[in-house]
Amino acid sequence: MTLFTPRAATLLTALAAILAGCSSGEAPPPAPRSVLVQAAASAPQAAGVYTGEVRARHEVDLSFRVGGKIAARLVDAGAEIRAGQALARLDPADLELAASAARAQLAAAESDHATARAERERYAGLLTKKFVSQAAFDAKENAFNSAQARLEQARSQSRISGNQASYGTLSSEFPAIVTAVVADAGQVVGAGQAVLRIARPEEKEVAIAIPESRLGELKASKTLSVSLWADPSLALRGELRELAPVADPVTRTYAARIRILNPPPDVRLGMTARVALASTQESPIVVPLSAVIDNGSGPAVRIVMEGKVASRPVKVGRYREDGVELAGGLTAGEQVIISGTGSLADGQEVLAKPATTPGQQR
Repeated sequence: MTLFTPRAATLLTALAAILAGCSSGEAPPPAPRSVLVQAAASAPQAAGVYTGEVRARHEVDLSFRVGGKIAARLVDAGAEIRAGQALARLDPADLELAASAARAQLAAAESDHATARAERERYAGLLTKKFVSQAAFDAKENAFNSAQARLEQARSQSRISGNQASYGTLSSEFPAIVTAVVADAGQVVGAGQAVLRIARPEEKEVAIAIPESRLGELKASKTLSVSLWADPSLALRGELRELAPVADPVTRTYAARIRILNPPPDVRLGMTARVALASTQESPIVVPLSAVIDNGSGPAVRIVMEGKVASRPVKVGRYREDGVELAGGLTAGEQVIISGTGSLADGQEVLAKPATTPGQQR
């Protein structure tokens, strides 16, 4: 038989008192749950943005007016040229031979004309003295008229051959920039075949392609913003100058030309540019896709009001790449819960923590 000593009894009594004190208290309340929130704010209405290339309004393919072998190309792509500057030359041998032959034909025609005129004058005197018949004089008159016609023909042919000799040098009638070289020295080209492509830099525009669903938006937009990929800080204004009447058979888009108003020298041909259409609609409120829930009673979002969760029915306008566009039910500035909304309950105490916006993450 085991006997309790006074010391053991004292320890058991103290332990019982401690256990009794612990079991009589209530459990502490749970800590508020942390949630990510984002202030509801208006986002710019999604407007069409189209990427294109800076082009010159006037682009021309230069070609020789006569055929031949290119003897020299005097400029390269990107060169700035002056009006009348020689750009390329053909082999002059054939052109000079043709001009020489035309000059020889002209000299022969002039000699024949002089002989026919002398014969006509002599027969005119003989006819006056009745030494020749009228028929003989008429034959000399016809020969003179034929010689005169051949002389005019030879003169015209000589001028044509002289012009063709000058056509062996390719030049531009206005200052421009060479944008492409199509043919090179040693190549045989025909009359009218493109050799160089040039552009007049005084008027610049952006060539873009518009889908058929955005044609009305483009025509209704009064303001077009143009920006350069190389310098996004450079804000330019543009206006619609030309819109193709029919769609491209391959891409099913409509080609459009946007004139750049007062372009600075930094805008160079061939640069990548973006054209943004200004929206005339009011800016809606956009929330992240994860903030919208539907428990069977329609779309809603959960917000934090005075530290507690509250549901707010909303009307969804449309879905965008950057979130959900709301047509009503939410006002700007309200703290919208954007994560874990499905596991929360109305009235639940939460600790709101602001989420990092996409702009701050860049």
